[in-house]
Amino acid sequence: MRYARMDVEALIQQLTLEEKVQLTAGVGWWHTAAIERLSIPPIRLSDGPNGVRGTHFFDSTPSSCLPCGTALGATWNTDLIYRLGRLLSDEAHAKGAHVLLGPTVNIQRGPLGGRGFESFSEDPVLSGILAGHYVRGVQRNGVSATMKHFACNDMESARMAVDVQITERALREVYLLPFMIAVEMASPRVFMTAYNKVNGTHAPDNHHLLQDILRDEWKWDGLVVSDWFGTYSTTEAINAGQDLEMPGPTRWRGETLVHAVTSNKVKRSTLDERVRNILKLVKHSIENTSIPPNAPETQLQSEENSRLLREAAAESVVLLKNDKGVLPLDPAKPVAVIGPNADISTYCGGGSASLRAYHTVSPLEGIRGIAKDVSFTKGLYGHRSLPQIGKLLKTVGEQRQGFTLRIYNDPPPSSGPDTRKVLETRILDDSNIWFVDYEHPALEQVWYTDIEGVLTPEKTGEWDFGLCVHGTGELFIDGELVVSNVVDQKPGSSFLGCGTVEKTGSRMLEGGKSYNVVVRWGCDKTSDLKVSGVVDFGQGGMRLGGCPRLEPRQALQDTVELAKSVDQVVLCVGTSGEWESEGQDRENMSLPPGSDDLISAVLQVNPNTVVLIQSGTPVSMPWVDQASTIAQAWFGGNEAGNGIADVLFGAMNPVSHPQSSRSALLTVLVRQTANHHGKTRVRQPQCLELPIRRWTRSVQRRCACRLSLV
Repeated sequence: MRYARMDVEALIQQLTLEEKVQLTAGVGWWHTAAIERLSIPPIRLSDGPNGVRGTHFFDSTPSSCLPCGTALGATWNTDLIYRLGRLLSDEAHAKGAHVLLGPTVNIQRGPLGGRGFESFSEDPVLSGILAGHYVRGVQRNGVSATMKHFACNDMESARMAVDVQITERALREVYLLPFMIAVEMASPRVFMTAYNKVNGTHAPDNHHLLQDILRDEWKWDGLVVSDWFGTYSTTEAINAGQDLEMPGPTRWRGETLVHAVTSNKVKRSTLDERVRNILKLVKHSIENTSIPPNAPETQLQSEENSRLLREAAAESVVLLKNDKGVLPLDPAKPVAVIGPNADISTYCGGGSASLRAYHTVSPLEGIRGIAKDVSFTKGLYGHRSLPQIGKLLKTVGEQRQGFTLRIYNDPPPSSGPDTRKVLETRILDDSNIWFVDYEHPALEQVWYTDIEGVLTPEKTGEWDFGLCVHGTGELFIDGELVVSNVVDQKPGSSFLGCGTVEKTGSRMLEGGKSYNVVVRWGCDKTSDLKVSGVVDFGQGGMRLGGCPRLEPRQALQDTVELAKSVDQVVLCVGTSGEWESEGQDRENMSLPPGSDDLISAVLQVNPNTVVLIQSGTPVSMPWVDQASTIAQAWFGGNEAGNGIADVLFGAMNPVSHPQSSRSALLTVLVRQTANHHGKTRVRQPQCLELPIRRWTRSVQRRCACRLSLV
């Protein structure tokens, strides 16, 4: 269908009450409603902030993955942020998305927030200026950027119930300032409300935030969208200024809103204003982009984009210590690479900021791309749940990388041949499978999945296997039940807090022998586990992990021997999307268990070791006085490993900072999490004490970078 240029005011006059209400709620996960009678098309929204996923969590189209928000904040480079915004705009066109759900510009009041890695900085001025350049880049060719999450959203524990108590001054000078700066600089076309309450009122119901400040004071005239399932009322949200409820089908609009209008709880003029904001965005999206409604999703991988992502990854690396001039390393000399994060690509955090990247580069791969004599040992595992096993499997028969997934409406038979009708078959290699947006026309309310692949270990030894589910699941190796996660389920952090803790089992495997690996899974409705206080996105998911067991003493001994044998050692540690994710806050600032002991042991035998940390937010470093060389590398996106290697070998200069004359361990301001002793109120201090402010008072900083609002 061809869509004519839209006259918003004329359309408002022609729409029926029911059609207006229909427009105020999404259709499915990622689209707005269409009114075919009046040729009003749907538009598509897609997750950011560090990439454009498209319309699927499940089996999504690959995309470019930028370094995380804190990494970009560490660059202080407004031109780089603008160019990355342009890349996101191009990716949005490739994915058929008119609206990108980014940037995230929340202030990290403390270091433990699960989504702290998504935001640029705890400094509201820096955060706002970078957000402005990001938005300018995204919106250069018609795509609309979304400022989120408005406002005071800096913790994940009980995030839909927590009430942030804050003074008006602190609210404006700290938490709203980055939003205001971005509005002044770049006029973002969309705002997303936060899940939490602010001074007793949920953000989407908060007239003071949405109307008094955002629209009346700042003169902003865009669209306000809910976070997904983050609408809590009908009348209050509409009257406060929340235009669009996502996702669909609606929970709070529909007939309930029709009744609210006909009973005059919502004025028709107020509904018209909500509809006007929606139609203005639809009009802009259709008339100012080349993106047709319901466009197919395509890939946009190129050498030019990879170079930009590599530049961003390298420029984000922060040199914390280089006391003995160990860096840059010499690529002509042997290099030992050690640690749990060395051979994995820690390219993004967890939750809605995660996506399927075109490619990823681990630190080990990046180092091997420059140095010729590189040896490696892992030392220990840094996982929270067992490492995903999907890429180690092969399909039965064809021997393609990955495994076969089959969808059924019927449960598996208890015995005998499996004669169930297969609704759909796919080949996947990602064994963290979230079915939240999976659709099939014949799918029933209760449904089932099998995955099957072949595992051929290189060496003989004990293997550990693990299964997390939102639903129910059983893991079989050659027909033998190894893990059952069906009964006695306990809530865990998987699937944004809806899933179980990992259940594990072990099996001795023979090197070179092939084993049939099968998981039988049932959707969320097959489980009795119900977790309160989290967003239940429905459908369910499964996560299959596995790895050969490491004997700790032998692994540590091998690591120490390797570290002693060479002059140049790079020790890669850190967190990952398991430890830092939407839906959960960190319990403490520690590195994963065993990491500190590994670092101390290596530093004892080779004090010149480069300690490389990949994390999205701060970690504690009890060994800091032992180390002469420390670099912070963040979650670095597609090209993380190459960017790290460029810094280690001197092709790029890292970011650095003046050292404080005070103790290296500064007191960190950490407030209680909302679930501590059942509390759901968080009182932010009346003072404006952020660590960044105390730091700037104690150290006279001379920044080579100059930031401007122009």
